[in-house]
Amino acid sequence: MQLAILILEDEPEVRDALERDLAPIASDVRIEVADTVADAWDVVAEIDDDGDILALVLADHRLPGKTGVDFLVEMNDDERTALTRKVLVTGQADQDDTIRALNQAKLDHYFSKPWDVDKLLGVIRDQLTDYVLDLDIDPLPYLRVLDGVRVMESLG
Repeated sequence: MQLAILILEDEPEVRDALERDLAPIASDVRIEVADTVADAWDVVAEIDDDGDILALVLADHRLPGKTGVDFLVEMNDDERTALTRKVLVTGQADQDDTIRALNQAKLDHYFSKPWDVDKLLGVIRDQLTDYVLDLDIDPLPYLRVLDGVRVMESLG
């Protein structure tokens, strides 16, 4: 079993930038990408079929067809993704979209574009740590990408 992160972003340059920024953790977690909500659900099915777990989604808001917030809300009704940590990474969500993401999608974090790489990696580390500890998953295989202090405190 491997933890997975899904990047849902339709702009190739932004998607590539997120993948590049996640490169330092790519050997420890599975990184998948999608450019539409329909594509994202296909990736969710693929991750599940492989016996892996979708731990975190980094979603843009403005996408062709359904929005990223729509996807984050839908995730709550699917047993494969109901507990997945959700991060909105966008430069174009208006206040109503952001409120909907917070209230209906149970958003865990929000990032504006452009983002700071170190802060992004810190949020990813925190969200993965929360996920592993909340679901009582053995943290040791993922220690390099988790908050080591929090993991050790939880083990003690």
